[in-house]
Amino acid sequence: MQLSRVVAAVAGAAAVFCVMVLPADAESQSARSSPVPITQTLGQLGDRAGIFMGTAVDMTALDNEPTYRARVASEFSSVTPENVMKWQLVEPTRGVLDFTAADELVSFAQANHQRVRGHTLVWHNQLPTWLTTGVANGSITPDQLRDILRQHILDEVGHFKGKVAQWDVVNEALNEDGTLRSTIWLQQLGRGYIADAFRWAHEADPRAKLFYNDFNLESLSAKSDAAFALVQDLRSQGVHVDGVGIQGHLAVQFPAPGTIQENMKRFSDAGLLTELTEADARMVLPADATKLEAAAEAYRVMLDACLLTRHCGGVTVWGFTDLHSWVPGVFSGQGAADILDANYQPKPAYNALRTDLVLAARSHGDDD
Repeated sequence: MQLSRVVAAVAGAAAVFCVMVLPADAESQSARSSPVPITQTLGQLGDRAGIFMGTAVDMTALDNEPTYRARVASEFSSVTPENVMKWQLVEPTRGVLDFTAADELVSFAQANHQRVRGHTLVWHNQLPTWLTTGVANGSITPDQLRDILRQHILDEVGHFKGKVAQWDVVNEALNEDGTLRSTIWLQQLGRGYIADAFRWAHEADPRAKLFYNDFNLESLSAKSDAAFALVQDLRSQGVHVDGVGIQGHLAVQFPAPGTIQENMKRFSDAGLLTELTEADARMVLPADATKLEAAAEAYRVMLDACLLTRHCGGVTVWGFTDLHSWVPGVFSGQGAADILDANYQPKPAYNALRTDLVLAARSHGDDD
């Protein structure tokens, strides 16, 4: 898969670039986002191009909405739990583990021959109340907190050993200037918590691929420089780190990340895996044709960068339908960030992804 994918990435991206330089009357941006005459899903096309095409999964929607469930099953080759593997949900009461919803997703993925990415082991958000309250009132000391974190990682990774292919071990530990974010973990445990988390995750499942995951790593910047330095430093200490997750939360009111492929290449050249782990492209509402085309271009830029990067394993969208999007609840007045609309109809972004995947697959002799 990896060898054919490298060939496809170079040749397929070259084909895309050739399309982009055609005269405007021969190939407009809107034409490039029009449906291509194929029946394959994103997952099937990604497999032919050598990458996984995934989505984050809302378990409430998966359980209660047949259309949502059917589309997750048929469209994607990889799934990531949006929430149900986060600490707040797996251990709401201290010492009482609840993997029910996460187990359901894993079983669903196995039934549909999908990869599972685990998200996320160490984060400063969505922590159980008993933990944050205990730290705040001093009933949980730093030494105790370290033991609790170790046990959490061993419990969760161990529970899913052999079933979860990749873990976002540490999530969003960096500020925009590249310094370490002042979280409960840094304040209580010091910077060594990051190395410890990776060591414990590797101990629990030596075969799982372990990632550092963060937002605003798309372009060359102080933050992406710091992420690169962080994982290099960890590896120099003998800590097992496999890759870096570049979240890919973009907004059409800002320029697309023009240095994303160069940035991903340096991680790849250093022997690190990369993935686009949480891709979307939000806009100020209401949406219009211009904004939807800009979103399509944002998705296309991310996919093309992955196709061109030897060790990029896939692109995961952070939700695939505007019916179940996290964006409006976080960014007031914004939305329309996903590849399908609220009625599960394809948007220009969906068609752009399919077109580029078809070009990548055709480059090494596949037919539609």
